Amino acid sequence: MQSHALRNIVIVGGGSAGWITAAPLARMLGGRDGAGTCAVTLVESPDIGTVGVGEATLPTVRFYNQMLGLDEIDFVRKTQASFKLGIEFRDWGRVGHRFFHGFGGFGPAIHQRPLWSYWLRLRELDPALPSYEEWSTATMMARSQRFMPPQPGEPAPANAFDFAYHFDATLYAAYLRDYAVRHGARHLQGTIDRVETAEHNGFVTALHLSDGRRIEGDLFIDCSGFRALLIGGAMNSPYEDWSHWLPCDRALAVPCARAERTTPYTTSTARSAGWQWRIPLQHRTGNGLVYSSSHLADDEAARLLLASLDGQALDEPRQQRFVAGRRKRAWVKNVVAIGLSSGFLEPLESTSIHLIMEAVGRLTALLPDRDFAPTLADEFNRQMAYRYESVRDFIILHYALGERRDSEFWRYCATMSIPDGLAHQIELFRQSGRVAILEPEGFAEPSWVSLLLGLGVVPRRHDPYADLVDAEGVRRHLLGVREAIQRAVSAMPSHDDFLARLSGGPVSTRP
Repeated sequence: MQSHALRNIVIVGGGSAGWITAAPLARMLGGRDGAGTCAVTLVESPDIGTVGVGEATLPTVRFYNQMLGLDEIDFVRKTQASFKLGIEFRDWGRVGHRFFHGFGGFGPAIHQRPLWSYWLRLRELDPALPSYEEWSTATMMARSQRFMPPQPGEPAPANAFDFAYHFDATLYAAYLRDYAVRHGARHLQGTIDRVETAEHNGFVTALHLSDGRRIEGDLFIDCSGFRALLIGGAMNSPYEDWSHWLPCDRALAVPCARAERTTPYTTSTARSAGWQWRIPLQHRTGNGLVYSSSHLADDEAARLLLASLDGQALDEPRQQRFVAGRRKRAWVKNVVAIGLSSGFLEPLESTSIHLIMEAVGRLTALLPDRDFAPTLADEFNRQMAYRYESVRDFIILHYALGERRDSEFWRYCATMSIPDGLAHQIELFRQSGRVAILEPEGFAEPSWVSLLLGLGVVPRRHDPYADLVDAEGVRRHLLGVREAIQRAVSAMPSHDDFLARLSGGPVSTRP
């Protein structure tokens, strides 16, 4: 039987998306030479910069790194990484209010019911009961500025949490570039002058570079960023605009000198027309302001960002313009879009790199042969549509539930329509204390609980199963779990001490 296996995969664009895509493909397909292998080529223009805002991640990145067999200590050192236990939200909901979205759950279940359901019942009986956040190991670690990885084999709560990383996105892309090249990927630099397509079916057949080189391929992966050179150009896949739900359309990013203490979490602070991020790394702190240009002028946004840094600015703010949304089809014919060419959702929940890794995982699972069965593209597009829409709704949640009315921007968010599925999720929780998970592979129940309770949605009823257990017994159990979390956290090293241990010395203070 004649093999129709792919012979050449061409990735257009470097940066995070390009190299996150190239590394596993190079590892899986085994290099350029030999029977049964497929060449992986990445074409990168030296004249086009990358969007360096994706420095905070979700726990997905850990499993991606493990799949590649990366050494964590080497990775942390070479990307100037720090650890991330979640996100602290400031002034969301109302000015002066803070809450935390921690990675992991809220303690062990009781009779297959989540612990927070019993917390809801007890809170009705005793309004002075400590906050639900005190049953989140990740949250309590973050508040104490402590960190160590979950300890396999140890009893909860020492392993009852998850974590991700903050890292320098440029260094991470370079780290993966070196990995991909070692595993056989070919790295070409050049500017694409023309995209060649076949007359009979419209498939991309080759890229023509400005220096005369012609790069042939079977499968082309578009990681060209907002330019969407292949998916938007050659394939003309339409873009679905979600700005009526997510009105922020610009971002400013600027690094500053690192703070004295490296916090093990991202900070998101709501502003009058958007929000500001703070991402601590070993060598500097990443900062940015995501905002609506209809509600805040660019020069005012730059002044606001620079005035709120906790260290000396190391560069001028760099602006990125965008429209929230996604391609209606990210896989068309023999072109697959990954990263910004596929869609953009503001980095409020650090989902940019997560969505890239999700797309790479789906592509490798559905990798076609040269016949390109249309059902593979249909399935990829179905799965990625659900992923994007699920993340979209989770981000809209932050804006739609706020009590702020102190600016035109927040008044708009308070009155805008929201997707029907999200409206159902909010109302179900408000009425019954139940969480509807519409996308099983999206944000899990503890994340929805963190946001819904953190933004002030107090259920009118609790799960009646919680009434089947003696209230005083549940109270003793919950307080015992809380004490166990406190003991476990107090025995952990500080985040900076743990980083110093991994990096072989004091955490760097150089700019």
